[in-house]
Amino acid sequence: MESNGVSLHPHDAAALDVSPVPHLATAGASALQMPTYPSNCLEFARPFLAPETQTSESVHKAKVPLKIILVGAGLGGLATAIALAQSGHNVTVFEQTPVLGEVGAGIQIPSNSTRILFKLGLEPYLRPYVTEPESISFRRWQTGNVIGKTKLIPEFTDNFDAPYYVIHRAHFHSALCQKVQDMGIEIKLGARVEDYNPAAGSITLADGTIYTGDLVIAADGIKSVARKIILGGEDMAFRKPGFAAYRATVDVERMRNDPEVSWILEKPALNIWIGDSRHVMTYTIGAGKAFNMVLSHPDGTDPTTWNPLKAVEDMKTEFANWDPVLTKLIGLVEKTLKWPLISGSVLDKWVSEKLVILGDAAHAMLPYMSQGAAMAVEDGVALARSLSKVDSKEQLAKSLSIFEKVRMQRAGQMQEASLLNSHLWHFADGPMQEARDAAMIPEVKGIPFSHSPNQWSDPATQMWCYGYDTEKAIDEAWEKT
Repeated sequence: MESNGVSLHPHDAAALDVSPVPHLATAGASALQMPTYPSNCLEFARPFLAPETQTSESVHKAKVPLKIILVGAGLGGLATAIALAQSGHNVTVFEQTPVLGEVGAGIQIPSNSTRILFKLGLEPYLRPYVTEPESISFRRWQTGNVIGKTKLIPEFTDNFDAPYYVIHRAHFHSALCQKVQDMGIEIKLGARVEDYNPAAGSITLADGTIYTGDLVIAADGIKSVARKIILGGEDMAFRKPGFAAYRATVDVERMRNDPEVSWILEKPALNIWIGDSRHVMTYTIGAGKAFNMVLSHPDGTDPTTWNPLKAVEDMKTEFANWDPVLTKLIGLVEKTLKWPLISGSVLDKWVSEKLVILGDAAHAMLPYMSQGAAMAVEDGVALARSLSKVDSKEQLAKSLSIFEKVRMQRAGQMQEASLLNSHLWHFADGPMQEARDAAMIPEVKGIPFSHSPNQWSDPATQMWCYGYDTEKAIDEAWEKT
């Protein structure tokens, strides 16, 4: 909005008693169509656009409610169960563990995920546990100097209609569990699925019990049994880029007593130290009560040979001579777990008759875009949306085919983006590192830029990643059939 040559934010209109120009809604907006190419040029006009050009806030109810068997009660499985149940399907979740729970430490919930989680009604369930970082800072490995910076508040909420959160993985899982419980979705615990029958739409448990439904969804993780069946007995080829990661948390009270490191707690933020073949990502979780650290380093050895008793010592050795602030933080770690990092290859099938896989079972990826769980959440909502289009059970195959095509492209590209970061962050000091750092100077100084090797800041990547609307993508795919 313009007034006497001064640019105003739309939210300032009320304060100045200036109403939105009414003729835009009748004259100009009627001719506007959302571009099919990536663009934000019509964001200013969103309040004036016709409802069909805006993102729907309502849940699409299924025309044909299905009896759905869902295997796996992890983050993706539970989010999928919630989306399907809200759409009107009868969902039963089968989980092999006798008690629900998650292991691990911190996890990010980026804006493309929070937006749809909120739509599923999860905002009040997440709110007690989340931290909303103000920014993401890339730091020089040796000095800690900021070399790249992405502002998250208020930019991400303003641009992508949803905040960017960090949370403990166990808290994220418990929030989903509580929502599932409140919705009355049945979860059968201690139910280990040993076989799938795609033609019959059935599963066979370890005790021999068979359950049959209209559709079986396998969110059964990276070691998926269902994936091998869909691929005709062959398993997915895993890409091993030769990295492992230490994961650890530090009590923030220990950090507050040390002025050399306490400054990092002043404002919630993500900090990433990047150097030759290594990086360390840190942020607070547990609503600010714990400090999460992920330390990636080269390691192609067999995980069965790793000695957990030496993990802390080995971790310190990997990052010796790095920024003194970082090494002091690492020195506060009392215990750590080491994980091999692998990426799945792009599959050519996610569906076989009445069986479909999603989440890590379909597209395991490196954590370097912090999008693994977010892709599983997108999968679940996309599947619910595609199934809502079905007019009869005879259209089930079409619905699954459309879901498969749309999500294969999206998840495959995110795998690619994650793998790219494993190169961008890990240059040895030299010409490529210097060129990368120089390209991020504008974002650090807060001046305009058109591209950045920081994929959180790069305008085109940012819009593709965080502005993506998984339901809209399904709608558009259906319209083309």
